[in-house]
Order: sequence, then C-alpha cells, then structure tokens
Amino acid sequence: MSTLLCVCTIIVFDLAGAQERVFKTEDGARFRVETVLTGLEIPWSLVFDAEGNLYFTERPGRLKLLKKGESKPALVAHLENVVHRGEGGLMGLAFHPEFAKNRFVYLSFTTRDRGDLINKVVRFVLTGNNLIDPGDIVPRLPASSVHNGCRIRFGPDGKLYVSTGDAADRELAQDRNSLAGKILRLNDDGSIPVDNPRKNSPVYAIGLRNPQGIDWHPSAALLFETEHGPSGFDGPGGGDEVNIIDAGKNYGWPEIHHKMKKAGMQSPLLEYSPAVAPASGAFYKSSVIAQFKNNFFIGCLRGQKIIRVVLDEENPRKVIRQEYLLEAEFKRIRDISEGPDGYLYFSTSNRDGRASPFAADDRIMRIVPVE
Repeated sequence: MSTLLCVCTIIVFDLAGAQERVFKTEDGARFRVETVLTGLEIPWSLVFDAEGNLYFTERPGRLKLLKKGESKPALVAHLENVVHRGEGGLMGLAFHPEFAKNRFVYLSFTTRDRGDLINKVVRFVLTGNNLIDPGDIVPRLPASSVHNGCRIRFGPDGKLYVSTGDAADRELAQDRNSLAGKILRLNDDGSIPVDNPRKNSPVYAIGLRNPQGIDWHPSAALLFETEHGPSGFDGPGGGDEVNIIDAGKNYGWPEIHHKMKKAGMQSPLLEYSPAVAPASGAFYKSSVIAQFKNNFFIGCLRGQKIIRVVLDEENPRKVIRQEYLLEAEFKRIRDISEGPDGYLYFSTSNRDGRASPFAADDRIMRIVPVE
C-alpha cells in the first residue's frame, strides 16, 4: 500500500497576474517554480533535442521552438490541415532516436479524410526551422472530439509507440480489429515489427480508454502508462489509472474499470477516484535532483496538480509512496518533461475552455532546486 502526502507552498512573487511558488517536498528539499514561456495556446507536448532546444506543440496546429538561451519561441510550422475540435488537434511530438543525423520529427494530430474525422501520425524532416517531406506513419486512426490518446514516444528498443483513445466508442477498445483504445508499436517507418504480440498487427496492448502518458522506467525499461477513467456518460466517474504495459496484455476497458478485476485482464497499478485527469507521464532520469531519481511524474488536468510516484528501487512494479505537488497552484497541468539541465518542465492547459486562465496563460514552467 502506498502512502499519499501533500506539500505546502509559499508565495514568492507575481508574474503577469499569476503567482509563482517555492515549495517543499516531504523529503525536506526545497524547490522554486520558474516561468519559461507565457501567452501560449494549449501547449500539448514538450520535447528537447540534444542541443537543449525546446520544441512544443500547440493544439490549434502550431509547432514552436524555443532555442537554448533565448526567451521567445519561433514558429516552426502551422499545420493547416489540423482540426482543432474539442480535445483534438495537434498533440503528440517525438524525435527519431537518430534525430541529430536524419532530422526526423513525428507528429500526431486530428484531421479530416474524405469528410471523416481521423487522427494520424506523420513523419517530417526538419530543415532549419521548416518541416518538409511529410510521410504517413499511421495514416488513419479513429478520432472524436474526445478520447484521442495521441501520445507518441520512441522506446528504449528503438520502436515508436502510439497511444490511441477509444474515440468515444467504448466497445472499440476490446475490438482487436480496431486501432482505437490501444498502445501501438511500430518501426520508425510505420511498418510492423516482426516481434509484435500479433503477427502483422501494430497492436501492442488493448483495453484502454484514453491513454495520454507513456514512458519507460530508466533502469527496468518497464512501460508505464497514464489513462483517463470514465466520465459519467460511459461509466461511473473517477477510475483514472496508472498501468504497467506488458506486450499482448488486455487492460480491461470497458469490461473492467476502477479497481475491478477479471481473469485475463489487468487491473491498474494505481487508481484515482475522484478523477484527476492524468494527461501525461514522465520518469525523471537525471541526477541533478537526487530526490527525484527514477520517480514517475503525472500532470493532471482536472486534479490541477503534479503527482509524484516513488517506486521501489528493487521492484519498480511496487509503489512506495505518492505526493501531490503544486495542487491548485497553476490549475490544469498537461505535459511534463525532463530538460537537459536536469530541471522538470511542465505546461498548463488553462485556455482549453475548461478553466478560467491566468493572465499569463498558457505557460511552460520548470521546477528548480533551491540551494
């Protein structure tokens, strides 16, 4: 059984109508929240390159770049075919493991095909500050105004993983012929790996509702996933999840949810009721903040906080404790990413129509240790 601890915060100063904080964790360490960028529109995915430059997507269709040492972002591309509808739009961003050589950039977004609303994953080549040579990696995924998934990351095995939501049709999550409600595993060119659980299928795991966070434990290489639970119209509220995704396993939605169990289906490692709306998930791998080493961090929308999950060092499938960080301080928190400086970056999502934004929103911020 894990324990849950909350931390207190102290007001330091006000920036453009939004207060910043110094806070203390239960480890006794003190941290400061610094503002990196303000005035953004629904930033969704934060990714650093090897040179320390920060790239991020904005859901209306923009890919932007904040170069290391600069204070204002540049527009890399505005994808005109992106459909920003409800929770859909430009979402996931990933760089090829050999990005420095091939300059491959992967984006997942909502668009239309012959009148149908779809999601897709496209590979581009980044040249200068421009995206060229688009090529479909996953040309057609079920889409809706809600439950699009669309987090994309390369795993330690060099394969591209794609999270897909059930597109508001819960039965699709158990349909093995549908790509909705799944974790997909692909080669970098979109072909299907020969060692996938099912021959000639990109499906790696099934039975997911709306997974939006995926990352791998730094030493154990276990794939952790965060997932939004039912919202009332498709099941009782709450039931948000953290799962460890194993190849070929069934994670139950919609047959089981919350803490339910069923033979042949996987119950969650962690479950949250009331709902916190986990929109991301990232491991801290650096040694700059020693207390955070190998901890799993979750950005929460409805929960308006960051959840820190401390795992057993010998057995990462076991949760030791959890902490709620910055609860209700910056409202809706979307993505979390470790920067090359060893600081923990996160974005707000207060201009998505589900919160009253601060004057400075949306923002990208970072957590910095206080000496």
